[in-house]
Amino acid sequence: MPARAGHRVRWVIAAIVVATLLVSTLDPEGEVPIPSEPKAREVVALPLNELMDRTGVSQDGMADGGGLDGAGNSLSERTLVAAGWLPGGEITLLGTPLRLPVYGEGRFDHVLADGQRLKLEGSPERLDSLTFLLTATRTDGSGSDVRGTGGVVYTDGGEHEFEFGVPDWAAGPAGDAVLTLPYANSATGFGRDAIGSVRLYARSVPLDPGREVDHVVLPVVSDPEASLRVFSVGGRSAAQQWTGTWARATSGYARVGPWQDQTLRLTVRSTTGGHKVRVRLDNTFAARPVTIGAASIALRDSGPATYGAAVPLTFGGAPGGVIPAGGGLVSDPVDLLLPPQTEALVSFHLPERVRAASIHYAAVDTNFTSAPGSGDRTLDRTGEPFTGVVDQWPFLTGVEVMDAPGAIVVLGDSITDGVRSTRDAYRRWPDVLSARLDQSRDLVNPGVLNLGVAGNQVTVDGYPGEGVSTYANGVSMLHRVRRDVFAQNGVETMVLFAGINDLRWGASSEHVVAGLTRLARMAREHDIRVFVATLAPCAGETRCTPLLEEQRQRVNSHLRAQANDPASVFTGVWDFDAVLRDPQDRTRLNPEYDSGDHLHPGDEGLRAIAESVDLHELLGV
Repeated sequence: MPARAGHRVRWVIAAIVVATLLVSTLDPEGEVPIPSEPKAREVVALPLNELMDRTGVSQDGMADGGGLDGAGNSLSERTLVAAGWLPGGEITLLGTPLRLPVYGEGRFDHVLADGQRLKLEGSPERLDSLTFLLTATRTDGSGSDVRGTGGVVYTDGGEHEFEFGVPDWAAGPAGDAVLTLPYANSATGFGRDAIGSVRLYARSVPLDPGREVDHVVLPVVSDPEASLRVFSVGGRSAAQQWTGTWARATSGYARVGPWQDQTLRLTVRSTTGGHKVRVRLDNTFAARPVTIGAASIALRDSGPATYGAAVPLTFGGAPGGVIPAGGGLVSDPVDLLLPPQTEALVSFHLPERVRAASIHYAAVDTNFTSAPGSGDRTLDRTGEPFTGVVDQWPFLTGVEVMDAPGAIVVLGDSITDGVRSTRDAYRRWPDVLSARLDQSRDLVNPGVLNLGVAGNQVTVDGYPGEGVSTYANGVSMLHRVRRDVFAQNGVETMVLFAGINDLRWGASSEHVVAGLTRLARMAREHDIRVFVATLAPCAGETRCTPLLEEQRQRVNSHLRAQANDPASVFTGVWDFDAVLRDPQDRTRLNPEYDSGDHLHPGDEGLRAIAESVDLHELLGV
């Protein structure tokens, strides 16, 4: 058959088929029925793994393995694994356990957030908060934050709208990130791309713990040049009421030891009490995971000796665990009567070599270590193996008790951190405040969590948030508040006493006021009451010039005005300046309160500001 004739035959057959189909649609009267309106398709909430439709993680050296930014750049599978972020593994971020995507081999590992309905694992459930692991990308090259608006729908039909901003994965600050990776994979498949290091971020959303969550509406981004990439979502259960009794903020990632096959024994002092206890370990700012071989908690006798037997700690039923870079490890609860104002010892064994560690730098309390190669000494009672002294708090960030009456967080700098107070005497002003609460029999005794960091600023990172640093004065309070305050359990009140370091390093009074105000607004979004303190005088210290004094007075004038403003974001204003200043020269510390450097109050000055606090106002009673 000629080709053209065959072509005509095929067209005839096709016409017959179409005619047959048309006849089959006729009703008995021979009319073609008019199609009815399509029914509205019900949108069903799905688990995150079923919503994932993008690949953002690729193998090094593999071109077109994935893309996050529209230019073919992607996260490196090799660097994620090296950081301890394993496919399908669990990681604790902002106090919330999250499940990582099962990334690799071209698998979908994230979703481009655009209003999808997400069903949480285990829902409906009552949650304190919701945490997103995500990052942002832009195609316009501006590097500015990407903002999105989403929602939570409760089983009773109520809704909760939320909004947050996320920095660009390549241009955003490391100080705000949960993980910084050294490089991204490029479209050419050669691994180290010109954009350099890239970052993942976490954002938490406070929820009503008295209501069950039905589903989550992922954020919608209105900017066509921007996107939010969601890798994991998890909730912090409201079923168990934990409260911090002791805490310290990670101020940097510093060279240590090295420590290998030895045990660290760290000193803590409770503020509120409880019968069930657990501890929190964090590997903040790190590039590599750290292994905990064993851990314990015990009441302290003296030095590194325990009072009674040490209680072994477990992690998910195991005697130890691995803390991924940027992540945390929370122990299982143990039965231990821990009264208020009681010293305890937290011990953990480091079986592998540790050359750098996440630390709280300015430890005014003495901590201990056994000798290298001495093995697991976590259950030792005598204290004899602990022959070395540690000048920081490595890894340990919190001790929590169950069913305590809430917690007060103090966010500040070296004055709060206790620099130049008497070592091992617990004379920091939050220590004195906690003792006052404990002695007031007609008031509840909440936890008082000291999250001061020596050298810290409100608005500027002293430590950049990545790499090993010898000057661990912390990322800015604006960058650490999510981790150090909002991720704490049981927090009802925050106290801000900071800003003098910003002024000492050249910031204006307007920047300090704006930073303190923003911190207060963020706290209010988490239903946390906020008290702010005026800045103490410091004339005579090298950087406390007449120009700084002028700026300090402007900050304090603004804060004092907030005390009488019903629209203020601050619950109350405490005039620490008036307490500490010299009656004869308001630019200087009272000589009775000066530690000697004209910047830090000594023990008596710290006691004076703690005793100036109205406890009834603090507790809202």
